[in-house]
Amino acid sequence: MRTRIAAVCALVAGLAVPAAAQADPAITGYPSSIAATGDSITQAYDADSAFPPGERPQYSWATGTSAQVDSIYARILAANPAITGNAFNDSVTGANMVDLPGQAANAIAQHAQLVTVEMGANDVCTSSPATMTSVADFKAELLSSMKALSNGLPDARIEIYSIPSVYQLWQVLKGNSSARLAWSLFSICPSMLANPLSTAQADVDRRAAVLQREVDFNVTLRKTCARYIHCHFDGNAVFNYPFAATDADTLDYFHPSIGGQAKLALTAWDVGVDFADTTPPVSTPQVTPIVGGASVSLSATDDVKVSGIEYRIGKGHWLRYTKPVSVATGRTITWRAVDVNGNCEATQSLIA
Repeated sequence: MRTRIAAVCALVAGLAVPAAAQADPAITGYPSSIAATGDSITQAYDADSAFPPGERPQYSWATGTSAQVDSIYARILAANPAITGNAFNDSVTGANMVDLPGQAANAIAQHAQLVTVEMGANDVCTSSPATMTSVADFKAELLSSMKALSNGLPDARIEIYSIPSVYQLWQVLKGNSSARLAWSLFSICPSMLANPLSTAQADVDRRAAVLQREVDFNVTLRKTCARYIHCHFDGNAVFNYPFAATDADTLDYFHPSIGGQAKLALTAWDVGVDFADTTPPVSTPQVTPIVGGASVSLSATDDVKVSGIEYRIGKGHWLRYTKPVSVATGRTITWRAVDVNGNCEATQSLIA
């Protein structure tokens, strides 16, 4: 018994907190760089409805520079001049979720502090419901991208937005003869927009199938984002937004117009994280000696809400804290709490 008590006392005496100078500083406030991933929507394709058709990135809701849109980048710039010139539009016209890992790699190479994800429209807008991306494949590519971003940009905020409703687009513009002509001539999203005035059961069922797949994709976006404490989902705000006919361009009647891009930027900003919050969360450890090391329990508080706590052993990747962590004698555990606005407290460390 005396031997065991002595061993426990020795273990307690061996627990040490490294000097504060070794801690990584807190991360709060506005980011100083942004990388936007996605498809033609984020490239602002046809936004000005001018010939020749093509990408108009200056009108992008995410990284555009036009005052007519007031993009996410522009709104951050107004509060943080350090972001000047550090806006990267990695989106690619025609991209599907299978292309997100490559775009994520670009964002990592750019050391982005904020990454936006607006992807999935092309996964439902195919030649027919039979050719839509499966939910399983959509999820696998998204998970791959999120894992890469989490490991490659461990301090970055990640904003994931729901897919705009192509069903609502059909509802709003099906009565417009110019829209119907453009959809037919350019084969725009046939899975949803083919035979736009038909009330035949086959067409009704086809549209319902596309809508359901988009709903399933948005559920996947939400659930996947929830697995990562630096990720924030829009709560289906983009999907549910009641876009008007004037929010679509007048070339293909599919992509957001300049006004549509502005509304998308405003919606994304309003439901995004609050960069004005500069108060980091505070975590508290509880250390219990165990044979061969220590068990570390972590809790945290915040003035808004804690998103989670992450930890790493040695120089390993950050892991989400879910239960007490056993740390072997001589090993170092480092942790930090993160709030719902992406603020990170300064790291704390303990040597078992």
